[in-house]
Amino acid sequence: MITGLICGLAMQTSTQWTPNQANTWQSQQPWVVGCNFLPSTAINQLEMWQADTFDPETIDRELGYAESIGMNAVRVYLHDLAYEQDPKGFKGRMDQFLKIAEKHKIRALFTIFDDCWNPDPKAGKQPEPKPGVHNSGWVQSPGIDQRDWPSDLNRLEVYVKDVLTTFKADKRVYAWDLYNEPGNTGHNEKSMPLLKKVFEWGWSVRPSQPMTVGVWYDNQVLNNFQTANSDVISFHNYADAQSLKSQIHDLKKFGRPIINTEWMARSNNSLVTTNLPIFHEEKVACINWGLVTGKSNTIFPWGSKEGSPEPKPWFHDLFRKDGTPYDSSETDLFKKLTGRGK
Repeated sequence: MITGLICGLAMQTSTQWTPNQANTWQSQQPWVVGCNFLPSTAINQLEMWQADTFDPETIDRELGYAESIGMNAVRVYLHDLAYEQDPKGFKGRMDQFLKIAEKHKIRALFTIFDDCWNPDPKAGKQPEPKPGVHNSGWVQSPGIDQRDWPSDLNRLEVYVKDVLTTFKADKRVYAWDLYNEPGNTGHNEKSMPLLKKVFEWGWSVRPSQPMTVGVWYDNQVLNNFQTANSDVISFHNYADAQSLKSQIHDLKKFGRPIINTEWMARSNNSLVTTNLPIFHEEKVACINWGLVTGKSNTIFPWGSKEGSPEPKPWFHDLFRKDGTPYDSSETDLFKKLTGRGK
């Protein structure tokens, strides 16, 4: 849980929304409920988005599972190398994804950069999963070899501005998460240069959708910058109900809408049965980790070892590949609180 957040100074000359603009946007939104989405046939962002492995059939089927329990948003990670291979084709696949999502009454929250997991992404064929290992093939964006500031910034700037400009007025896009967990995997404040730049690039485009970077751990330098410059405040919480409620109340002090972009880890007591009602009561958008068990192996907990048996309980994810719920009491609660069960 993030504690002791204080208001920092927004970057000068920004085009960040005012609290009034952000709250006006929020007043036009339904209660947003969704999941972090990766099709079960993809091990990471590259396998999801590269032309050879983009899988609209699976995406369509699995977003149908999300729709069936009342979800109306999905958070989806992009990748700079998938864009760089074929910018036009990459954006075309993003549009195809949005068409499929719209069919299921779902909007997308796209995530641009990511500091988590493997530091050396490579375009092309992706590795097979390591059995029993949580997120064995997930990759950072940009990779460690693209962190030679400022020599690599031009390439990344082109990517960010092109994607944002293409979809800046697209009503199928719910929001933009500019950078997932900056500072993770030992980067800490070395991620600040790119964090600053991605906000600057975002402001230069100024999409009609809100832009945010979520707080996720106790680094006051990064947290203060993120909360001071985001249009809406986003956060991660994989803890119990009391921790979640406390953090929500802490973040409300910023006077902006709040979006939880990662939650639900059963063995951490971040549970659908206890935490989803809190999001509903507090009117906070919530996007849990995972939908369908697949190549990412996120039913296994962080730190799981190769060859681990299927855990009890699952760590993340709600459905088996055939659409059977892991726990029907969870999916029934989603239906009840979203009105899908009426």
